[in-house]
Amino acid sequence: MPKSKVVNKVKRSRRKDTPFKIAIGYPPIETSKGVPLLSQNRQFQYFNAKTYIYPMVPAYAASLAQERGYKVGWFDGIAAEMSYKLWLESLANFKPDLFMLETKAPVIKAHWKIINDIKASLPNCKIVLVGDHVTYKPQESLENCNVDYIITGGDYDFALSDLADTLTLGTPLVGGIWGRVSDTNVQVPKLAKYIDNSITGVKKEFWVSGPLKLTHDLDSLPFVDRDLTQWKLYAYANGNYKYTPATYMYSGRDCWYNRCTFCVWDHTINPIGSYRRFSPERYFAEIKHLVDNYGVKEIFDDAGTLFIGPPLKKLCNLLIDSGYSKKVVLGCNMRLNALNQEYYDLMAQANFRFILFGMESANQITLDKLDKGMMVHEIESGVRMAKKAGLEPHLTIMLGYPWESYEDAKETIALTKHLFKKGYVDTHQATIVIPYPGTPLYKQCVENNWLVCDPLDYEAFDMRGPVMKIPFSNEQLLALTQELYSSFFTPSYILRKIKTIRSVDDVKYYAYCGWKIFGHLLDFDESQTTNSLTNINYWLNIPKRLFSHLIPNKRDLEVESKISSSIKTRQIYLDNITKIIK
Repeated sequence: MPKSKVVNKVKRSRRKDTPFKIAIGYPPIETSKGVPLLSQNRQFQYFNAKTYIYPMVPAYAASLAQERGYKVGWFDGIAAEMSYKLWLESLANFKPDLFMLETKAPVIKAHWKIINDIKASLPNCKIVLVGDHVTYKPQESLENCNVDYIITGGDYDFALSDLADTLTLGTPLVGGIWGRVSDTNVQVPKLAKYIDNSITGVKKEFWVSGPLKLTHDLDSLPFVDRDLTQWKLYAYANGNYKYTPATYMYSGRDCWYNRCTFCVWDHTINPIGSYRRFSPERYFAEIKHLVDNYGVKEIFDDAGTLFIGPPLKKLCNLLIDSGYSKKVVLGCNMRLNALNQEYYDLMAQANFRFILFGMESANQITLDKLDKGMMVHEIESGVRMAKKAGLEPHLTIMLGYPWESYEDAKETIALTKHLFKKGYVDTHQATIVIPYPGTPLYKQCVENNWLVCDPLDYEAFDMRGPVMKIPFSNEQLLALTQELYSSFFTPSYILRKIKTIRSVDDVKYYAYCGWKIFGHLLDFDESQTTNSLTNINYWLNIPKRLFSHLIPNKRDLEVESKISSSIKTRQIYLDNITKIIK
């Protein structure tokens, strides 16, 4: 028997009589702003049209802890639509020894209060915070609430079980964990670094166990226990799904490109150089497990970017050769300039459907500032190849950059309309760019005095409005975001979608998408709350937003001419290069 299996067997036997309980979850946040997109989400936002995203790393954390012999409870009060009081009572009834909570900047202060509530109800429960914000500023939460531990980095699925082993078996603490000197439950490593409390002035009140190492082999993780993690809570209310029940998977940590300056995961929990992925064989095995045991009809891979090259080819061939390409539909995040036509065609054969691209802007200066590693002309060529293969491209786009003018934003909207008109894009998402603490963009904001709020006013970073100075009004930005969200509404797009209806699933999907559009328009309504539904001005504005796209305006025609000219020029250049090579 392998040594690891022997160790796990010993651990399980030592916990048999008095099982150590671990709870993982998200407390409800009672607000009029809508549903907080906290789990498995890089860009925090409140949605009026409810959306629940499967939290993959916490789900792996729960599954791994259970495999190691711990009794695990899943307490996602947001997805379960529980009241805060009921959620707190259910957690208290479970009586966990350790509770893990993922947090983000816009809700960190709310979570500090909730942690103190949990401590009052369960004084012996150890609480651990994880996520991008506490990885960026771990000491801050130790100083502002009664949290016991901070696990930094993106491998907190592994680290949670390692911490539990330390608490129950006395194993050495792994690196990257923060705690309190007053804690007698763990033996602090000799190489630990001690830190003073900057608020109270207490000397050496905290410790960090050692340097963080993100070197875990992802293939060693067990399959996510979908029953334990209540997967059906997340199987329906999600715009990425056309066929349900559906679920998420996670092919790697997190994006192999790993450089975009606005992405908080790229620069905190999964920093540059830490990318790792599952092997195609291990990944396919979990797909097969989902189809065979849960009847999953669609899977969305939520890694920052799905692996490419030979691993992608291997995965596609496994799906095709096994026949599972006929049993399940797949989707993923992808870079616009990462693949050629051959790969898109292969993905289509493997039954990929939904492919999400980060466009961000139609302004080259913006793409360069964001370190996107992409040219504007690659936007159209990328979605065109994907659509030619039969995939359904989805674009994510942001507005509200400090260096972009109102006209620059209008050009991004015009390009989006052009792509819809040509039939290269099926759906899209519009957001306001937010410089989350821990990102290079946030650092730029502080250095250049771009923030319109206090850098510590974290609640303002909830995407309800800009936190960066822009050269036009906030009201104009919200109107532009609504205009961008409704830019698909052209006669050619509507007719094209009607022609593609083949089944009841198609009708249900388009009806759901329509409902989501109304929700997203509400997300960027000036009043910014679910109470906007009773606001007559909101309902009067919707037709105005939608029908403004039915007749091309001067800006649309100028951009379309510019795009066509750019594509033609680039094609001539490529043809000349080909002639020279030959």
